[in-house]
Amino acid sequence: MKKINALLAFIFTAILLSGCLYPEERKAQNSVPYEQQLSEVQAAVDEFRKATGGLLPIKTRDMSVPIYQKYPIDFNRLSPRYLAEPPGTSYENGGEYLYVLVDVEHNPTVKLIDVKMSEAIRDLKLRVDMYKEQHRYPPYQKVVAEHLFMLDYKKLGLKDAPSVTSPLTGTTLPLLVDQNGDIQVDYRVDLAKLIEKSGKTVKPGEEIQDLLWKETPFVPAFSVKYTVNDKNEPVFLRVE
Repeated sequence: MKKINALLAFIFTAILLSGCLYPEERKAQNSVPYEQQLSEVQAAVDEFRKATGGLLPIKTRDMSVPIYQKYPIDFNRLSPRYLAEPPGTSYENGGEYLYVLVDVEHNPTVKLIDVKMSEAIRDLKLRVDMYKEQHRYPPYQKVVAEHLFMLDYKKLGLKDAPSVTSPLTGTTLPLLVDQNGDIQVDYRVDLAKLIEKSGKTVKPGEEIQDLLWKETPFVPAFSVKYTVNDKNEPVFLRVE
């Protein structure tokens, strides 16, 4: 009986320790700087392309998906041959970021999308769709630009205007709705800070949203097109 009790105590202790150690192990993985994990995933993608004659390790997406969300990395195609496992910061491994590819035709490059941003947009989109079912149109409050509007958040049952936190600057970015009822992020604050920091001068009419992924680890997911005005300030690009 004593042997059985001792065995049960050992098993219980082992389970308890494994339950305590696993979160610490995951925490350690998630604490690795995403820049390092980006480099590791980029190396794995490059090796995969070399071994497969230029194929990309991506999940299939419909052609209607916006460009920055169109090429999510399929870690099942990279692991374990090219990458031991998905990085700890990846959504697939319990992290906060979706790993995607940009510039796939010329120089496939690994970048990030903040999962919290995606979830906030999904939730707001659901509220807008439910409202449209009863009222036909989203609860527009104010015209921000051509085919882009602020939402009457109170009619959606929200206490505050919908927004997300920028993974790049930590500032609050408003969420807007377009003429199709799709949710878009207002990146003007991030773009202004990026232009100021980089010292870049952009011509009015020139698209600037790609500056975000060219200069930072993040893509401007859920984004419309932007340019600058005569004062080099980011503005929404008018669609002709």
